[in-house]
Amino acid sequence: MAYLSNDIVKSMGFRSLGENVRISDKACIYNADQIEIGDNSRIDDFCVISGRVKIGRFCHITPMCLIAGGEPGVFLSDFCTLAYGVKVFSQSDDYSGETLTNSLIPKKFKNEYFAEVRLGKHVIVGAGSTVFPGVSVEEGCSVGAMSLVTASTEPWGIYVGVPVRRIGDRKKNLLKLEKTFLREQSE
Repeated sequence: MAYLSNDIVKSMGFRSLGENVRISDKACIYNADQIEIGDNSRIDDFCVISGRVKIGRFCHITPMCLIAGGEPGVFLSDFCTLAYGVKVFSQSDDYSGETLTNSLIPKKFKNEYFAEVRLGKHVIVGAGSTVFPGVSVEEGCSVGAMSLVTASTEPWGIYVGVPVRRIGDRKKNLLKLEKTFLREQSE
């Protein structure tokens, strides 16, 4: 995997850009002026990031992910991970047939749903999962592979399925590890 040089990343015109940000030369970034990326975060091959997006510190967006921030936005807190092929949407067409659909149609003929998406600190979303508009995946949650997140979660849960359901509690040991990790990073 080849990464863009720091000079190229800086020239892309991000709304804000942290230190040590890595972006694959095979990623597609649209609307960079609406995108914020925190320190030490990484965007891998074949990802598409567009619209209003805020990525925290130490976030990893692995290959083939899609983050469609649109107007309302998608917000990833620190230490988030999106596994291979995760899709996060902040807007959706009306699939009922009462209106026209797709991005080529003027808004007056559509009934789109717009709502921000928030992923809390230490959230991990498993491979092939999809997160719908208006969802908040709360701090510490893990979402299993191939899951569909249509409603907000409660903190520190393990969620799986289509649609997701909570199957257990996620351990908080990682909070101690975070403190040690950050202390070692600052030394």
